[in-house]
This record gives sequence, structure tokens and C-alpha cells, in this order.
Amino acid sequence: MATYEYSCSRCGPFEVRLAIGTAPVSYGCPVCAGAARRVFSAPGLRATPEAVASLHDRQEQSREAPAVVSEVPTRARAPRRSPHPSLSRLPRP
Repeated sequence: MATYEYSCSRCGPFEVRLAIGTAPVSYGCPVCAGAARRVFSAPGLRATPEAVASLHDRQEQSREAPAVVSEVPTRARAPRRSPHPSLSRLPRP
């Protein structure tokens, strides 16, 4: 579903959610039922979180100049957790 913006000459702008690619050129105003024309506006890209934007930037940079790796990185091991105390009371095979 996509949000499409329409503008009624009497009532002003309003938004309609429709399936992608199915938005007609004119749509009935929900207030006065008059014909409203579709308004083309920029997509809402400002709401992109900072972390996502930085990942996109890094991906774009790696396309142009990928980082060169000289050796295989070592695998970091997770710290070993102590088992739950009740497990020590279980019978052993």
C-alpha cells in the first residue's frame, strides 16, 4: 500500500492509501465528494533513522572503493556462561 496525495479545490489536500500503481488521476473528495486532482510530492525520506542512513552511506562508499582485506579476521568467541545452578542436581549418564 502506498499513500497518495490529492488536492480538492474546495476542501484542500488529503491523503489516500491505495495499492501501488492503482492511483487514478482524480479521486473523490471524502468531505464534499467533488473531484480532486492528484498531487505529486517528494517521498518521505526525512524519516530515515540515522543508523540506517549511515549504513546506506557506507554501502555506497564500498561500491566505489571497497575495503581491502589482507588476512582472515579471527573469530571472536562469546564469553562462556555458567550453567544454571539447578542443572547440577540432574542425574548424570
